[in-house]
Amino acid sequence: MAIIAQHGEIFIILACLFGFFMAWGVGANDVANAMGTSVGSRAITIKQAIIIAVIFEFLGAWLAGGEVTATIRGGIIDPELLDADPQFLVYGMLSALLAAAIWLLIASAKGWPVSTTHSIVGAIVGFGAVGLGMEAVAWGKVGQIASSWLISPLLAGTFAFVLFKSLQYLIFEARDPFASAKRYVPLYVFLVGFIVAMVTFTKGLKHVGLDLGFGESLLLSLVIGLLVMGAGILMERRVKYERRANDQFGYGNVERVFGVLMIFTACAMAFAHGSNDVANAVGPLAAVISVVRSDGVIDAAALVPWWVLVLGGGGIVAGLVTYGHKVIATVGSGITELTPSRGFAATLAAATTVVLASGTGLPISTTHTLVGAVLGVGLARGMAALNLRVIGTIVMSWLITLPAGAGLAILFFFTFKGIFS
Repeated sequence: MAIIAQHGEIFIILACLFGFFMAWGVGANDVANAMGTSVGSRAITIKQAIIIAVIFEFLGAWLAGGEVTATIRGGIIDPELLDADPQFLVYGMLSALLAAAIWLLIASAKGWPVSTTHSIVGAIVGFGAVGLGMEAVAWGKVGQIASSWLISPLLAGTFAFVLFKSLQYLIFEARDPFASAKRYVPLYVFLVGFIVAMVTFTKGLKHVGLDLGFGESLLLSLVIGLLVMGAGILMERRVKYERRANDQFGYGNVERVFGVLMIFTACAMAFAHGSNDVANAVGPLAAVISVVRSDGVIDAAALVPWWVLVLGGGGIVAGLVTYGHKVIATVGSGITELTPSRGFAATLAAATTVVLASGTGLPISTTHTLVGAVLGVGLARGMAALNLRVIGTIVMSWLITLPAGAGLAILFFFTFKGIFS
């Protein structure tokens, strides 16, 4: 307790700095998962992607980030075992933030699209198991999170496969694909607006004072879905049929309609990513603030201050603007060749999976989710459509991430313990 009282302000300042650094890493590396498909399919430019991501990543982090943040903060380490030594939790969370942030900086420099969730969870488990003892880690929760790393790509891949097959059946195999696209695309736009709004209202806004019932959430989500659909119809009307000699079936015109739709899915994915992955940066930060302000009392259920989510959102935006374009370009064209229709199926599937996970408080990996969704779209076209070498490199970087985060966190934990104890 005396250490907390003596160095409390230093701990909070370090936590804010490391939390912002970690959020910067999320923006630099992981936002490519939100925007890569849109840029890779040439539906939007990198400049437009950055503008969309700046707005919706921040909104997702601020409005819908609180639910997942609670899991990262108090769900992995058993707080009751640290009541006698709350300073160890502070050292550990500072170590986890710094370790994960440094690993993300290295990975971004190498162009590896790694999982920020892997980085921070691996770091927390590392310091907990070695620095505090194996019994300090809530292994049941870790197992639940680890299972989501397998479930999320399978779920997103299945969603993407079904969505792309529905597009093929309803639009590309129709007699007049362009007319069918203009008829059915508004329904998909409605789906985007409804899914994101529904999960945000039901789970995401309690920490900003708006706690709606299921019926109210459903009604509001339907209204928002219809408004988004209306905007989509207005934008779609601007797309005119262009007759081209090398486009016998008019598929080029269909892809131009999906280019409009990709703007909506890019916004949805950016919002979903901000809501889920802000937890990786501000969860440990919120834990440090909670312990210091309560003079060493560990409360896993403490509220996340609103300004912590703003700090996390700001860090994500800073990372995206300064360094994110490199990984966006890599992810957008590396795994498989994307068109706006393929990119739409992958992005909507990934956004749906991520937003549902964010609403239930399960910190999944956006990287795994989007790669799973892109693989689902690729498999719908056959194995030849996939770049297996790039996929292999991505999987290898995932395997390295957990031990890298854990090893660095252990090193920093004992460093902080030596400095302050």
